[in-house]
Amino acid sequence: MARTPQLLGPDGRPIERRTLTQAVAAPAVTGVRRPFSGTVATGLTPERLATILKRATEGGTADYLTLAEEMEERDPHYAAVLGTRKRAVAGVEPIVTPGDDSPRAGEIADFVRAHLIDRPWWGEMVVDLLDALGKGYAVCEILWQTGKHWTPIACPWRDPRYFVWDETRTALRLAEDGQPHGEDLPPGKFIVHTSGIKSGLPVRGGLARLVAWSVLFKSYSVKDWAAFSEVYGLPLRLGRYGQSATQKDIDTLVAAVAGIGTDAAAVLPESMRIEFQGISEGRGGADLFERFARYLDEQISKAVVGQTMTTDDGSSLAQAQVHRGVQIDVAQADAAALANSVNRDLVRVAVDLNFGPQDAYPWLSWPITAPEDTTAAVNQVQALVPLGMRFRVADIRERLGWAEPEDDDEVLGAPAPAGDATDPAPAPQRAAPQAATDTAEADPVEAGYAAIAEAMDHDDWEVMAPSVSAVLDAAADADDPDDLIERLARLVEGGGLDSQALADRLARSTLLARALGDAPDPDPDPDGDA
Repeated sequence: MARTPQLLGPDGRPIERRTLTQAVAAPAVTGVRRPFSGTVATGLTPERLATILKRATEGGTADYLTLAEEMEERDPHYAAVLGTRKRAVAGVEPIVTPGDDSPRAGEIADFVRAHLIDRPWWGEMVVDLLDALGKGYAVCEILWQTGKHWTPIACPWRDPRYFVWDETRTALRLAEDGQPHGEDLPPGKFIVHTSGIKSGLPVRGGLARLVAWSVLFKSYSVKDWAAFSEVYGLPLRLGRYGQSATQKDIDTLVAAVAGIGTDAAAVLPESMRIEFQGISEGRGGADLFERFARYLDEQISKAVVGQTMTTDDGSSLAQAQVHRGVQIDVAQADAAALANSVNRDLVRVAVDLNFGPQDAYPWLSWPITAPEDTTAAVNQVQALVPLGMRFRVADIRERLGWAEPEDDDEVLGAPAPAGDATDPAPAPQRAAPQAATDTAEADPVEAGYAAIAEAMDHDDWEVMAPSVSAVLDAAADADDPDDLIERLARLVEGGGLDSQALADRLARSTLLARALGDAPDPDPDPDGDA
């Protein structure tokens, strides 16, 4: 009986096939992997936040991860820009590049596309792994099934609080009761993705740590803004009563003043009245709170998406285009980091389980490119074609993203030049003599013209070469234009420019052309329309 070869996981440890089909980090009602947790953001103070961030660096990440999750739930702006950054990668269709040009590599690449990318769980897994952008790291567990192939049936997200870091804070381990540093993750069972936003400890690389202070101060500002609006947002309601008012009348007036803020209506005796007076002391205070909240939103935008132009303000098209380029750079970095994690923990393991270890593995990537300015490309073509530059139509269509029309397609475009519907370029000038030579037997006059053209075409340069070379040599040796003129004059006087051979050739050709022109037409037009 053949023995199944031992495969190694991404960390070099042997893969235990019997554990691949079992859920290892599923949530449980009891123990360290409970599906619910308390709150941290409620009543958060600067002192408490500093303690949470310090403990996370030392290994106690539970409160920090809870805070990171609550920040996405409580701050709409942070949730929006973080979601935008995730979708910039998750919305792109991934591609698979074979390891080499062999048919076997192509077969393996097709397997990756069919059994990984084209599965219902794939898109959700990508979004779950991008949760590392906020928290610093994210984990998905691979649930394998075996049959004809080893293929994942799901890759569910696992709460990052189910994992702990080792003593060096660099290796992730599975949390277990009674084990402060947890236990090793089974090879081939988990996809571990770290954001890679900054160098250093993975837990310090999440965006939540970067924007936590802005979110905290913004919460204070919004709370104060709400209190300010409650106090100064409504005019002062002042009730007046006369000297003859009884205590019952005064109580009635007090109740009316207190209730008019919400009821906007009151019934009073004729001798009483209510006045509304503005509060000038609070004028301009609302702008202060709003400016501070907007400033903090701008800082969050810069931290998450690298710019503010497309999220907070939009001054000009030129600035927006520059900032859009920054977003492309951020998305490309996120896609590259995600590709490293998925290829290491999923693609390579799937290939090893089904095809054995390979010298070159397929590479899965998310191609994120900046949108091309097609208007500028068209303008360049229009400017360069009149100068003689030639372009392949296929290249232009590819850059514009337009397909070649089929024969039965209805098309728009300028009519093709007469005589050639496929090639509008003029025919080369030297094609005529060859065409005339081919018809020499049918038309003696055309054959004569062809002979003249062919002789001039092949021999004239040899006749003119000595004279042209002499002129070029004189130009190369001349010091200035006046010197060149003197040198050319000496060439003419000294016979250095021998044009007699060229003159003889032109005379013979002219004589032959005249003779052909005077020759009678062998087949005159009977209608006289020639």
